[in-house]
Amino acid sequence: MNDLTKNIIAISIGGAIGTTFRYIFNILTLETGYPLGTILENLGGSFLLGFLTAWFIVFKPKEWVKTGLGVGLCGGFTTMSTFAATPFSCIVYTFITL
Repeated sequence: MNDLTKNIIAISIGGAIGTTFRYIFNILTLETGYPLGTILENLGGSFLLGFLTAWFIVFKPKEWVKTGLGVGLCGGFTTMSTFAATPFSCIVYTFITL
């Protein structure tokens, strides 16, 4: 198996895990009425990516491990589409409750 295929598989698996965690986290924080889940996901994912970057410098893992955890897991967990959709949801919710 070539490196490109390994990277694509690692990103796919990491992305699936990251988006599943994001979905569960959003469901658990949905009742707050504030986009708390999105804020915590982005902060936590950013800190995780920073930790992984430092860890990758010290331990030098294989490329597919770096892309799977960094691009896949952290990218799936902190996706920008959730951040972009949250303000829209807040605006719609505000208009409906008025």
